[in-house]
Amino acid sequence: MQFDVNPRNLNRELARELKERKLVTAPAWSAFAKSGSHNERVPSERDWWYHRAASILRVISVKGPIGTAKLAVRYGGRKNRGVAPDKFREASTNVIRKCLQQLEKSGLVHQKEFAGHKGRVLTKKGNDLLKGALERARKAEAAA
Repeated sequence: MQFDVNPRNLNRELARELKERKLVTAPAWSAFAKSGSHNERVPSERDWWYHRAASILRVISVKGPIGTAKLAVRYGGRKNRGVAPDKFREASTNVIRKCLQQLEKSGLVHQKEFAGHKGRVLTKKGNDLLKGALERARKAEAAA
C-alpha cells in the first residue's frame, strides 16, 4: 500500500496533517532536546517533532505492533567518539514515548498484546489519516 510512494513525501504530508489538525503538539522542551545521544546537536528543523511523530505513525503501520524499544533502535545511529571507533546508540526513548502517548491520546494508535508482547498498532482513524496523506503524496508526485 505505501511502497509505491516516496516515504519522504508521505512523511511530509502526514506531518503537515498532524500539525494542522493539532493531533500532536511539540512540547516546550523539544526546541532544546536532542533526538538521541548519538546526535551532537538539536535538530535544525523547527517542525522536527511533527516529522518524528509522522514517521513513527508510518513505521507502526508497516511493522506494528511495535514498542518503544524497537523504535529506539530504528531511530538510533552512530555516536562519534573522537579517536575511538564509533558505536551504535539508540534514540531517545523519551521523545518516542511522548510521541506515542500523543498519538494514542488523539486516537490514531492503541496498545495491543500480541504473542506475549505489547506494542502499538494503528486504529481505524489512524489508518484513514494515513490513507489520506498517501493520496496527497501520490498526487504531489504525479504533478512533479
